[in-house]
This record gives sequence, C-alpha cells and structure tokens, in this order.
Amino acid sequence: MTTFLKKHWFFVGMAVVSALAFAVPELGVVVKEYKILNFGIFLTFLITGLSLDTRSVLEQIRNVRVLSASLLSALVVIPIITAVLATLFFGDNIDFIIGSIIIAAAPVTVASGTVMTAMALGNVPLSLFICVLCNLFSLISIPLVLNWLLGFMEHMLRFEQAISLPVGQILITLSLTVLVPTVLGQIMRPWLREQVAVYKKAFSIFSQCVVLLIIFNAVSSSVGVIGSLGLGLVGLFGFMIFLHVVILALNYGISKAIRLDEPSTAAFTIHTSQKTLTISYLVWAGYFAHLFPLAMVPGIVYHVVQMIMDTFVAQWFRERAGRRQGG
Repeated sequence: MTTFLKKHWFFVGMAVVSALAFAVPELGVVVKEYKILNFGIFLTFLITGLSLDTRSVLEQIRNVRVLSASLLSALVVIPIITAVLATLFFGDNIDFIIGSIIIAAAPVTVASGTVMTAMALGNVPLSLFICVLCNLFSLISIPLVLNWLLGFMEHMLRFEQAISLPVGQILITLSLTVLVPTVLGQIMRPWLREQVAVYKKAFSIFSQCVVLLIIFNAVSSSVGVIGSLGLGLVGLFGFMIFLHVVILALNYGISKAIRLDEPSTAAFTIHTSQKTLTISYLVWAGYFAHLFPLAMVPGIVYHVVQMIMDTFVAQWFRERAGRRQGG
C-alpha cells in the first residue's frame, strides 16, 4: 500500500481534494479570501525561474523551425481545433465549450512536460525551450486568441450575454503572476543554483500540490452544479480523451514534417500537447467564474487525461529509444 501511494500519490491526491471540496466547500472561500492560491502560484513560477538552466535553454535558440511550429501549434492551432470540436460535441453547453477553449489557449506545462520528456529519453533542453517560449508568448496570445474565438462563438451560438474580455488587463495580470516571478527566479539563480538543486524533488512536489489546490478551489466553487452533471461528466472525459489523441497526433505529425530527430520528436510531441492548469485557472477565476462556474471543469478533466495518457506515450517513446540503442 505504501509503495502504491508513493508512486501514485498525485492521482490519489486528486481524488482526496475533490472529495474534500464536496464535503467542505466552505474551505474554498477561505482559500480565495486569503489569496492562498495566488501566493502558491507566484511561488511556483518563482521556483520555475530558479530551476531553469538558462544556458541549456538558449542553446536551442537556433531551432527556428521548432520555435515557430511549437508556438503556432500550442497557441493558435490547438485552440482553433478545440473550439470547433467542442462546439460540435457539446452543442448548447456553453460552460464546457468556453472551458475547453480556455484550457486549449493556455501555454504548455512546466514541470510535467519536462518530466515526461525525460521519461521518454527525449531532448530535455528542447522541452525547456518550448516551455519558456510558449509561456512567454502566451501572455500576448491568450487574450487575443480568446477574444477572437469567443467572439466568433458568440456569433455562432448566439450567447444570451455578450462576452468582452479586457485584453490589456489580462495581459497585465498574467505578466505580474507569471512573468515577474519567473524573471525574479532567473535573477536569483546565480546565487541559489546549488541550494535549488538539493531541493529539486521537493520543488516538483510543491508545484504538483499547487495544482491539487487549484483542483480543490475549482471543484469547491462549482460543487453546487457539478453534482448535477451525471453522465455529462463521463461524456466530458470521453471528449477530452479524444481531443488529446487528436492533439498528440497533430504534434507528432508536425515533428515528422519538420524532420526532427527521435529525442526531439518525443519532446515536441509530449510537451507541445500538454496544457497548464495554473494559467487556465487565472483566466477562469478572473473573467469567467461568475457567469460560467462550470467552465473550469473541462480544464481539470484535460489535465487528468494528459497526465495519464502521456505517461503511456512517454513509455512508448522510451521503448523505441531502447530498441534503437539495442540495435
């Protein structure tokens, strides 16, 4: 039992925080009132800045084709594909459509994408490079892409209430929450590099705990309506599994089209397909939570799906790499 919990503690944690949110939803109010989650998110990106090896990431700057392809896929193509598929699948369920678009417009993950790439014996510096660039450019792309896509959806679906996003305000919020702590971490890195290396595993666990807190906060905020979903939740899981398969296939195809080697293909396929729940939460909580309380649920489900599926994808790449080395 102990071995199982050590290996799968994150998935057990997701079940625990979800159950706790249903049992004591009032705790979510405390988390929000005292800005506990905001502080945790700030620390997460500060740790990201402290942990990133700037030299190894900058060595990938010459991969212009990878830069262009990853940015285009993660921040433009995937949101468009998701918007189309979600509209076709969910019909008049506006919360799920908007929630799907929000998670699709988010940048790639930081910790899990790199961990999965390492597990796949992929190109880790390239994975970090994709991570840094996508998160940086997302500060501009998120408000623009969301404004455009939701404006188009509003016209197509005839929303009862018009959606207007304050693009400049979103850009400032994301910059203060994501960019500032990351830059601070990079500035402090030369003096704290050795200390950070010692606590690398602890920092990874902390980042995952912040994700668990995000899940708790989102579920506790939506507990009144999540219970009424019933089979709709099963359908949402089915859609997100299908969507992630489509996205993985898309990015694998792109990596082959631009002729990446196998380690780089693993990094591109896995990391460009993963979406961060942290920034999705910031957008949802700041601009959608009141009108669309269920719009965070698709992001949570996609996060669960990508964590499970990409474990198997990474193992597949790892076995292919082992066969090549053995041959």
